[in-house]
Amino acid sequence: MKSDIQIAQECRMLPIRDIGSSLGLSEDDLEYYGKYKAKISLDVLSEREGREDGKLILVTAINPTPAGEGKSTVTVGLGQALNRLGKKTVIALREPSMGPVFGVKGGAAGGGYSQVVPMEDINLHFTGDMHAITSANNLLAAAIDNHVHQGNALGIDIRKITWKRAMDMNDRALRDVVVGLGGKPNGYPREDGFMITVASEIMAILCLSTSLMDLKDRMGRIVIGYDLKGDPVYCRDLKVEGAMALLMKDAIKPNLVQTLENTPAIIHGGPFANIAHGCNSILATRTALKLGEYVITEAGFGADLGAEKFLDIKCRFGGLKPKAVVIVATIRALKLHGGAKKADLSHADLDSLAKGIVNLEKQIENIQGFRLTPVVALNRFATDSEEEIAFIKEFLAGKGIEMALTEVWEKGGEGGLDLARKVIEAADRMEGDYEVIYDTDSPLKEKIETIVRKIYGGNGVAYAAAAEKQIQDLEKFGLDRKPICMAKTQYSLSDNPKLLGRPEGFEVKVNEVRVSNGAGFIVCLTGDIMTMPGLPKVPAAEVMDIDESGNIVGLF
Repeated sequence: MKSDIQIAQECRMLPIRDIGSSLGLSEDDLEYYGKYKAKISLDVLSEREGREDGKLILVTAINPTPAGEGKSTVTVGLGQALNRLGKKTVIALREPSMGPVFGVKGGAAGGGYSQVVPMEDINLHFTGDMHAITSANNLLAAAIDNHVHQGNALGIDIRKITWKRAMDMNDRALRDVVVGLGGKPNGYPREDGFMITVASEIMAILCLSTSLMDLKDRMGRIVIGYDLKGDPVYCRDLKVEGAMALLMKDAIKPNLVQTLENTPAIIHGGPFANIAHGCNSILATRTALKLGEYVITEAGFGADLGAEKFLDIKCRFGGLKPKAVVIVATIRALKLHGGAKKADLSHADLDSLAKGIVNLEKQIENIQGFRLTPVVALNRFATDSEEEIAFIKEFLAGKGIEMALTEVWEKGGEGGLDLARKVIEAADRMEGDYEVIYDTDSPLKEKIETIVRKIYGGNGVAYAAAAEKQIQDLEKFGLDRKPICMAKTQYSLSDNPKLLGRPEGFEVKVNEVRVSNGAGFIVCLTGDIMTMPGLPKVPAAEVMDIDESGNIVGLF
């Protein structure tokens, strides 16, 4: 069996100008990064302001497991399938972070015959967006410490600086560090730390901005910490938001690539969904909606994380109106949710499947709670038995939910034709607009509890003493009237990664509450979630290599 990278390296890519031409883009609309990648000018969106939008389709999933679900693969395969049906389709995805690429994942551009290409470039540096975000983040960090060193006219309390440094790599040793050592020339010693670039507020700002000037304004609103009187200090007080924005002048432009079947794909922005809001940029999605009849996008991890944030944060800010939602599931993953052991997943096990299907049931209810129609994509594995498939069909039929078997990893767009037809039908049936589940002007704790009760199925919320104080401060300074971005484990509906299936009777523990004022939301850290991941015992980097001809191997 060929690996993903072997399949990607054997495909015939079209020059990116041809992909752009298929969308009606001219030479002036594109900035080329070699033969097969390009930036799309922001003028493309403004010049098509009056054009009717295409239909926006969200792809989400059950809570992920080590068995794999294939959400990105289904997203790409569905886009290819719609194109095969004669629908002008654009795929809108997030950019991979090099942390997971060299850590566990090894690559994040779909899989098999449903991939975006050039796969190596997309996973490694791409067009430099991650580096621009990292640089802007660390420029602000440097400006903070320099301001303190040069006299601290703003009276910044160095014990209450909340802005962290960033890098796009998993490095647990940098979670908590001390900076400023080495004497007076090196500044004032203080505790600091790093977060991974995709968890940075700069990433969230990029993905939620609607223009370059909006991005600059949002950067000025960043809260970097507090002064000695306890009042918030903003990035604009340091007067570096303009310099940060100029570092982002190219990064703000969406990136155009293609799939193995030459379907256009716009890849831009990549916030983690278990830490940040988990969606690609508003600019990329809006641009895609002006260029295609259908736009297929994804949100990270399960519907309890990515889809909730997509609908309550991204769509709210971007004025987006999704027409249907695909929930990706696999029999293997559902059996794991039902208590089966990973070593036994190749054997038929209706008992574990019946116990685990409640996770899919809850994610269906979550999507319906937004007044949207879900279609289940059962991503088929060779080990799936006919009895197990029949059980899921019967279960979903009893709830009036459409299901399609997908084989897009093996067959590309052809393996997603049934799903594509059902998505078209679901989108055509959609009347009116979706509904958010809370009002941003509601009290902060009420918004958190709404998410925990409605989306996770929990009994309530417990707050650490530090979180209680942080909530009081946000309310005091009028920074609380914003959407909530829950930072939670992706593996469970609860904040305990070991509670699989559909747990009941649990409380979610909120340990920290911090405002991402520039992004426009409030982050609540729950359980053991961390903003800087670590590498596993055997990192994916150990099997990656490059030969003397420049051919990359091991990027699976």
